[in-house]
Amino acid sequence: MASLSSIKTIGGFMLKSIQAPGPILQQVRTKYTDWKMIRDVKRRKCVVEHAVDRLRVNALRKNDILPAEIREIADAEIAAFPRDSSLVRCRERCAFTSRPRGVVHRYRLSRIVWRHLADYNKLSGVQRAMW
Repeated sequence: MASLSSIKTIGGFMLKSIQAPGPILQQVRTKYTDWKMIRDVKRRKCVVEHAVDRLRVNALRKNDILPAEIREIADAEIAAFPRDSSLVRCRERCAFTSRPRGVVHRYRLSRIVWRHLADYNKLSGVQRAMW
């Protein structure tokens, strides 16, 4: 009987561990469409974090009046910043589909989603041409 009770406890443990919620058994849902959008959001946070320092160092780098030694030091400091701290690496993406091209900037939607929502009167201030 002792072996049977130990099997039940092991079996009960196995059942509990299978039913327990966790990242392995359940899909993690976020507000982002795909991993590309998550990566872009991380880049944007990095840009905001380093924006002030990067602007100062770039101003030193591009100043022709300063001596060459100071500009070289500024070049080295700019190279030390993370790559993702540059605004050029950020990309406008559709908020619904994460599509990188054809984004209507004012609405943060791709042209396809924008047109679909405009067709069904879901966008404020937008009316399709009718004649």
